[in-house]
Amino acid sequence: MILIGENIHIVSKTIRSALLARDEDFIKRQLLLQKNMNYVDLNIGPGNGEVSDIFPWLCPLVEANSDLKISLDTTNLSEMKKAFKHIKNTGDVILNSTSADEPRISIISDLAIEYDCSFVALTMSKASGIPSTSDGRMETAFEIYEKLSDKNLIEKTFFDPLILPVTSCQIQAKEALDTLKTLKEAFENSVKTIIGLSNISNGAPSNLRPLLNQVYAVLAFGAGVDAIIMDGGDEELFRILKMLQSERPNSEIDKLYIRLADMIKDFSDLDEIQYDAGDDEQVKIIKACEVLLNKKIYSDSFAQV
Repeated sequence: MILIGENIHIVSKTIRSALLARDEDFIKRQLLLQKNMNYVDLNIGPGNGEVSDIFPWLCPLVEANSDLKISLDTTNLSEMKKAFKHIKNTGDVILNSTSADEPRISIISDLAIEYDCSFVALTMSKASGIPSTSDGRMETAFEIYEKLSDKNLIEKTFFDPLILPVTSCQIQAKEALDTLKTLKEAFENSVKTIIGLSNISNGAPSNLRPLLNQVYAVLAFGAGVDAIIMDGGDEELFRILKMLQSERPNSEIDKLYIRLADMIKDFSDLDEIQYDAGDDEQVKIIKACEVLLNKKIYSDSFAQV
């Protein structure tokens, strides 16, 4: 599984200030925070105004001070193209991202061909928006697949089912999981998938966000996700994902996580999962599953035992 740190993100006022100030020491600390990741997502949003020309400074700084590969995250195609002139290992880059819409999908895919790199394809378009069902997302995925097949780019593509906050779009958490599983089954050549994990807990109280992120990551693992954009500083989440990959549980909670991942993989039901109802942590995990699988209505108090 590919892990991509999300912590250099222009939406954060602190990050934005550091970028505008060209604060190398601050960025180096952010890279160190994400040392367990495979990639760092450099999210500059629209990449215009004061933030324009940030990639030529930022990308060499990343390569010189970490082993992290680079994900270029911007809606500004001009800034994205400019970045490649300042990256040594262009074949390792992930472009984040394109919808099904022209001309963006053609420009992004042409960049992927030119630099032999990968990219994220969002299962959405201007016409459909973000479809409300897994079937709707799959229709867009098939549209993207057809556009890319002639270019032999499927192996370079990460399909993103688009995670929405459980606080406001609760049913979408399960729809995205269903899309992950269907993407793996629907195509002759198995495609790669990716999720922006932290979206699931947007709007939740800060004390609940790690629980929601960690449990949803376990469910997504069971659905076969190939890459996760995540909080690179969440060491427990990193540990859980590595434990799932090795299948070497260190506790009864780890064993529960494995059972939950297998539940998604095998199309079984949460009601069949065995857990210790006397263990408050296991109970919280099950309650998080009930919310994320749309079996219980979300509230900010859902995890209270």
